[in-house]
Amino acid sequence: MTLSDYLSVLFLLAGAVFFLAGTVGLLRFPDVYTRLHALTKADNVGLGLIVIGLAMQAESYASVGKLLLIWLLVLLAGSSISHLIAKKALQKGVRMWRR
Repeated sequence: MTLSDYLSVLFLLAGAVFFLAGTVGLLRFPDVYTRLHALTKADNVGLGLIVIGLAMQAESYASVGKLLLIWLLVLLAGSSISHLIAKKALQKGVRMWRR
């Protein structure tokens, strides 16, 4: 294995850890707003790290471009959907968690 293989595995594992952290945040946080925050932040960073790890193993620049396009589209979709969910929760009167 080369150095790029080890770095690729490192980025892929780090991305998986961020996905796991987002899932734990989704299950553990008390209200919809903090759950959305944890899920979108961790998933966006996790997907970014996975894209970096996969891009290091890509055979062409076209493949890297496709990976980056997928990441961009997921970023846009995730932020748009989480905004819509939070807006609807606020309209329905879902209160923010307070101690």
